[in-house]
Amino acid sequence: MNAPARTTPHASSKAAVLDVIRAAGTISRVGLINATGLTGATISIAVRKLLDEGLVVETGHAESTGGKRRVLLQLNHDSRYAVGVHLDHGRITYVLTNLGGAVVARISRPGAGVREPSVIVRRMADEVAALVARVGVEPGQVLGLGLVSPGPLGASTGMTLTPPAMRQWEDYPVDLELSTATGLPVVLDNDATAAALGEHWSGGMGSASTSAALYMGTGIGAGIVIGGITYRGTSGNAGEIGHVCVDIMGPECWCGARGCIEALAGPGAVVAAARADPALARLVGTSRSHHSLAADFAAVSRAARQGEPQATAILERSARYVAVAARTLANVMDAEFIVLTGPSFAVAGSVYLPIVREDLDRSFFARGVHTVDVRLSHTAATAPAIGAAAMVLQSELVPLHATQRLPENLSADEPAMITPPSA
Repeated sequence: MNAPARTTPHASSKAAVLDVIRAAGTISRVGLINATGLTGATISIAVRKLLDEGLVVETGHAESTGGKRRVLLQLNHDSRYAVGVHLDHGRITYVLTNLGGAVVARISRPGAGVREPSVIVRRMADEVAALVARVGVEPGQVLGLGLVSPGPLGASTGMTLTPPAMRQWEDYPVDLELSTATGLPVVLDNDATAAALGEHWSGGMGSASTSAALYMGTGIGAGIVIGGITYRGTSGNAGEIGHVCVDIMGPECWCGARGCIEALAGPGAVVAAARADPALARLVGTSRSHHSLAADFAAVSRAARQGEPQATAILERSARYVAVAARTLANVMDAEFIVLTGPSFAVAGSVYLPIVREDLDRSFFARGVHTVDVRLSHTAATAPAIGAAAMVLQSELVPLHATQRLPENLSADEPAMITPPSA
C-alpha cells in the first residue's frame, strides 16, 4: 500500500527539473510541466540551461497524439561522474559512477588497518586518481567524492565515536584532508545510510514509499528511505538498529551499552562463537585482529554453505537476532520494503534471508494490512561505495540539505516544490 506522494523542496527549479528527468528516464517538456507544477516558461529556461551545460540531451520524439510530436529529454549519462569510497579497516572499496548512477569502474584494496589516517588518505588519493584515469574520464567531469565508513559521523567533525578497530580516526578531519589530497569536494555519511541511498538510486527498492536497507558489514545498521528521501536524522546518524538493546544484562557493546543486537549477533559475535567451538576454531584461527574479522566471518559462512552443522547453528542464531532488528524497523516505520545489504550479507545472505522473512511474516505488527517485502541486494558487497557516489549525484540533482551540498553546486534560480515520481 503506497502512501500519498510527498512534496520535496529542491534548491532550484533547475535541480527539480533535472531530478524528474533522472527519475523518469525520458520525458517531454509538457511532461515536466505536469510533474513539477512549474510554468512552461520556467521549464523552458531550466531545460535550456541543462542542455547548455551538457547535463541533458534531446533524444527523439514521443509517439504522436494527433498534434506535433513532443521532443523527449534524458540525462546525458556520460557528461558527469562521481567517485564513491567505502572506508573500512578490512577493505577500501572504490567505485566510479556516471550521472545516472551506473558503475563504470570499481576496485577493492586493503583496508585502513592500524595505519595512521594521513598515510591512508594519501593512498586513497592515489587510488582514486588511478580509478578515474583507468577509464579515460577527464578529471573535470568528476563532480566530487563521497566517503562512507562505519560509526557515527558529524557533518562538520568527521568521525566522532568509532568502532574499536578505527579509533585512530576519531576527530581526524578526513573530509578536509581527502579533499585537499584529491582536489575534489568531499561529502561524508555512514555506510548504512549510504547503502540505502545506493539501493534507492539504482532502483533496488522499487516504488515503495517507506523502505529500509538493513546493513551488515563488520557491524549492523540501517538506512531509511521515506518518500524517496534518505532520512538521516538530526546529525546524519539515523538507523542505528544494531544498537537496540535486546538483553539488558547482555555483553557490553563498543557503543557503551549492553545487550545490543550488534554485540550479540554481529560478525564479531559470530566469529567469537566459532572460535570457542573446537570444531570451528581451525576455520577462524586465533587472531583477535579486527583486520581479519571479515575473512573469518566469510570462513564461517562457507562452512555453513558446505553443511557444517555448528557453523549453520551459529549463523542461524545470529539471523534470529537480525530478524528482531528487521521487525523493529518494520514496526517503527510501517515499512513496505526491506533490503538486506552490505558485505556480510553478500557472503551469508542465503542463511539470513529466509529467517528474516519468516519472522516478519509471522510477527510484523501490521501484517493483517500489508506484508513487508524482504530481499537480498544484488549489489550487497559494494552497496556502500555505490551509495557514496550517489550522495555526490544527489547533491547535484536533489540538493535538500545545506550540509550535503557540494561547493559550486547548481545555481539557484527559482525555488520549487514538486511531487517526485518513483525512482
